[in-house]
Amino acid sequence: MKITIISAAIVIIVWAAISRIGHIPNIYSTDNTETPTKSDSRLDKAPDFSLQDYEGKIVRLSDFKGKPIVINSWAAWCPFCRKELVDFAAAQHEFGDKMVVIAIDRAESRDTAKKYTDELAVTSDIVFLLDPSDSFYRSIGGFSMPETIFVSRDGHIVDHKRGPMGVSEIRERIQKILIN
Repeated sequence: MKITIISAAIVIIVWAAISRIGHIPNIYSTDNTETPTKSDSRLDKAPDFSLQDYEGKIVRLSDFKGKPIVINSWAAWCPFCRKELVDFAAAQHEFGDKMVVIAIDRAESRDTAKKYTDELAVTSDIVFLLDPSDSFYRSIGGFSMPETIFVSRDGHIVDHKRGPMGVSEIRERIQKILIN
């Protein structure tokens, strides 16, 4: 019993240390997709990015100027992302062209990410982007999985959700960006 508790404590400490190290900003980077975060890890504006989709096309945040946007950071290893990506696809269908859902994969290969979204049958439902350097996740001060920002049509972050959501919560948060 004592060994189990000690082992669990060690796992938690190691996980916390790895999580913190994974999102320390690289002040020497020339990657312009990184944006410094405020001290409370909240940004006023969505950080710009320039990332590739599954076909290799470069996609930028500015491509969606004037539209409310949901940007989700996900990975195939994240058990919570599985249902959430399906819910985001359903929300995109429900809200149509009133908003855009963008799902940014965290540093996995194109093959890994696409295989996962193909298995979920959502590959063509939302905008999937690849972030090999994980710069977007770091730019929003990410420390949980998944992480999602809800961006108004003028580019301001209205909401930042750390952790998974159900479809009803996704709908509620989308409603907020549609009225802003």
